[in-house]
Amino acid sequence: MKTLVAVLLSGGFILVAPAVHAEDASALMQKGGCIACHSVDKKILGPAYKDVAAKYKGQKDAEALLIKKVKEGGSGVWGPIPMSSNAGKLSDDEFKRVVEWILSL
Repeated sequence: MKTLVAVLLSGGFILVAPAVHAEDASALMQKGGCIACHSVDKKILGPAYKDVAAKYKGQKDAEALLIKKVKEGGSGVWGPIPMSSNAGKLSDDEFKRVVEWILSL
């Protein structure tokens, strides 16, 4: 019990998004290669997922826009380093689940 409390107090627990569990999203992002350039709370080559969620918060078309951007790649929104296409790395449903999770942060 003390261990559980310590883990919860230290922030070591995983937040669960309404539609997608963090473990599922993490596995999909690893499968898609996303973790080479992104992390939840720190900029690597690309923006942190929390920054993406904040930027698109409240935008009605955010999910569709981000699914398209993640699949096709793009440049100029977060700086000079382009994001390459990820088409073929995940299914359409998997892209949707990843983006849902990111937007839930």
